[in-house]
Amino acid sequence: MPLSDCKYGSNPQKDHNYCLHSLPMAEDYHGKRPVRTFFDFRHPNVSENMDVKWAPLLSLTNLRSISKVKVVSFLMGLTLTFLIMASYILTWDKKGLLFTPSPDQFRPVVVLTSATAAEASSEKNLIDMKLLVKLVGSKLEYKPRKVPDEKDVIEMDSHLFSVIPRHFLPGIKSPCWYEEFSGELSPDLYKRNHFTQRSKSFKTVCDRLRTTFQQHLHHRDGKQFRLRCLPFFYIIGQPKCGTTDLFHRLLLHPEVKFNTMKEPHWWTRKRFGYIRFKDGFQESFPVEDYLDLFDLAAHNIQDEISGNSSGDHRSLQFITGEASASTMWDNQAWSYLPRDGEETEPPFLAQDFIHTVQPDAKIIIMLRDPVERLYSDYLYFKMANKSAEDFHQKVVESVQLFQSCLSEKSLHSCVYNTSLYNAMPVRLSLGMYIVFLLDWLTVFHREQILVLRLEDYAANLKATIRKVFDFLSVGPISEKVDAALSKRPMSNTRRVADRNLGPMLPATRDLLREFHQPLNHKLASVLDNEAFLWSKT
Repeated sequence: MPLSDCKYGSNPQKDHNYCLHSLPMAEDYHGKRPVRTFFDFRHPNVSENMDVKWAPLLSLTNLRSISKVKVVSFLMGLTLTFLIMASYILTWDKKGLLFTPSPDQFRPVVVLTSATAAEASSEKNLIDMKLLVKLVGSKLEYKPRKVPDEKDVIEMDSHLFSVIPRHFLPGIKSPCWYEEFSGELSPDLYKRNHFTQRSKSFKTVCDRLRTTFQQHLHHRDGKQFRLRCLPFFYIIGQPKCGTTDLFHRLLLHPEVKFNTMKEPHWWTRKRFGYIRFKDGFQESFPVEDYLDLFDLAAHNIQDEISGNSSGDHRSLQFITGEASASTMWDNQAWSYLPRDGEETEPPFLAQDFIHTVQPDAKIIIMLRDPVERLYSDYLYFKMANKSAEDFHQKVVESVQLFQSCLSEKSLHSCVYNTSLYNAMPVRLSLGMYIVFLLDWLTVFHREQILVLRLEDYAANLKATIRKVFDFLSVGPISEKVDAALSKRPMSNTRRVADRNLGPMLPATRDLLREFHQPLNHKLASVLDNEAFLWSKT
């Protein structure tokens, strides 16, 4: 009978026998007489002289008749209940119930519900910032990475170096060469390119290239050759630092054109078979697919070589580029590849391969205050439940995780640690610019790398663009192009909903500024430019 049906008072004579909570009745195996158990549910108004005679509670006779097994079971249940309640009381402010999961199974989090709470749980209460800053500073002085031998780089991707020659055509500014074309022209040309399967705009370009492919072939000694080209320049980073806007403004120059895709992410991800690491391995994009991205520029250069252009020889000065913002920092793919032993750092970096195939490449880096970069990164890539308080909580957790790694390993190792990167709820390591820059400087000369600040770009757009044009050695621009550069709207600006969230909390800004201070000092020293301290931001 359900408990709700057990009511004291409606009809005592009828109901009181049923209100024994459905507990089993022990029996006298001689007389088959029902015996009450320990709980007496009699109504207070029930007469003692009723026909039903109640056995004395807990009498010695009743105890003898009760099954020993049931008594033992009851006592064990009572003991277990006591233990659970005792653990609950004793551990209320510590770890929870006795039988709850271990707290080691979860990440430590700080729950912040307001700006006041964030201030209360600032870095002084959670992190010893003086100790951490001292630790970061002490780890900044390390030997440069050992650059792998060129033969090891070539052996690591022999197909790449069998496709791209060691020397390029003279008289052409872009790094181009002739590749023998032995295939037959067919509708399948470009169809197998993996980029066309994921980009409608590039597929449209390839459809147009296919129609004029034959006339852009070069004939020599009874053979056919197609002109192949690599990018002349690479904008390698960083994310949320204005690389998209810079790339599209550069395309307004008449000599910087025919680019078909801004961010192919080939050197860091797609050549290994990854598009998003969280999705796992998908399919490797061969180098031939990557080179197809620059066929539009190659066709226009070939027109000049064949004498089909206007004759001003400007086509020979055409340059093309790409702007994958992962190129500077992302070498996670190596951690997903089978390797001998347990290497904590990638054995090769993207720049090792770029430099080996193209030692004269031009490298452009756009940076911004790492504190503001991280908040912009959080707002752009996090889709739901965003707030300044949530950002603060994630920053604190990320700094704690990085400090834990740094207490055991080198700065270089922690920055490139894929497990740590995946564990941190915000991409803190991407703002440690100096670590990545020093690694690029191990293979490229300083004069091949142009480092810009987004703050300067925003404050004086024309002056910054001219600096880039000078770096790329392109000709002067007309007044029309100059006006177009200024009128073009900014790319990738902050969404309205994100702007409405307001700035980060002062406590968050102070924590991050203190964390990045020694890193920025080293960066400003290497670049010989105090603006990279971001002390006035």
